[in-house]
Amino acid sequence: MLKRSALTLTVLALLITAKVSALDWQIHTLPDSPSLRASSAAYGQLWVAGTQGQMYKSLDGGQSWQSAAITAEANGDIRDLQQFADGSLLAMTVGPGQSSRIYRSTDSGESWQLWLQNQHAKGFFNAIDFWDQDHGLLLGDPVDGFYMVMKTSDGGKTWRRISQAQLPEILDKEAAFAASGNTLKIQDKQNVWIATGGFSASAYHSKDAGEHWQRVELPIHNQGQTGGAYAIGLNSKNEAFALGGDYQDRPGKYPNLAKLTSEGAELIQTGERGLRTAMACINAICLATGKTGTDISYDHGSNWQAFSDQGFYTLAADQQTFVGAGHDGRIGILKISQIK
Repeated sequence: MLKRSALTLTVLALLITAKVSALDWQIHTLPDSPSLRASSAAYGQLWVAGTQGQMYKSLDGGQSWQSAAITAEANGDIRDLQQFADGSLLAMTVGPGQSSRIYRSTDSGESWQLWLQNQHAKGFFNAIDFWDQDHGLLLGDPVDGFYMVMKTSDGGKTWRRISQAQLPEILDKEAAFAASGNTLKIQDKQNVWIATGGFSASAYHSKDAGEHWQRVELPIHNQGQTGGAYAIGLNSKNEAFALGGDYQDRPGKYPNLAKLTSEGAELIQTGERGLRTAMACINAICLATGKTGTDISYDHGSNWQAFSDQGFYTLAADQQTFVGAGHDGRIGILKISQIK
């Protein structure tokens, strides 16, 4: 077990900048400026995480933050988080081979246990998502020509790989991006989605809880090795969307959002304001964000408009608060009560 001193759990003093406009993100900046790529909002807690194993939690809606770093991951890069109702938490690190790991904490981040370590030299974890305390999925980079899709029924302690015969063979130069912890998203008891890119833009869809998969072509930007789909988002009606663009042309003007259905994908007009890597919704209000800005929808994601020049890599929401996290240790907080 990896234990940290109580000193590191003290509340951190944050640099809080002024709001950019009457309605905009409240920006906080964390010490040491970590690049933040993972976020979670549930059970009265907000979490963000990123480089050097850095992880922070807030118990007061984002006004103050406490360190909960994984000390064994001083050079690690956390890209996904999963909270559970009993207070336990999973954190996923990325990197080639054994650098991809899952850690588990049962004491709100005070100590961590190594729960899973990738043993494939060509493997690279991308995202995790869970139905409940015990049952979940993990997505990893292709091994032997097929994505590494793994399933657990004991909370992530043990995993089995989904048979390659149940997955489409990857396209030439296809890739999955570990950009925000949203490459894999569970929609309901049966439907699961994966976002992929490269010289294509695709979604992998499972209708039987991850056991069998089929490819869905997406009508979003797919030019170049860094183009395509970066994330899956869900609205409050539990409808699924694929977001993307190109991180080598973040502010570019290109189609970046599609709605996913059992029949395929439908392009959604958003104003084409660049790469979007995460989406979250509270009631009918949805936000889609990327490093260069944030868009807003007031009708569950059907229609969009520009919201802010403040942007983030990752985004999460509970019933009251949107939390975004991004470059240089930046955290954005937006209360649903602020939005008319």
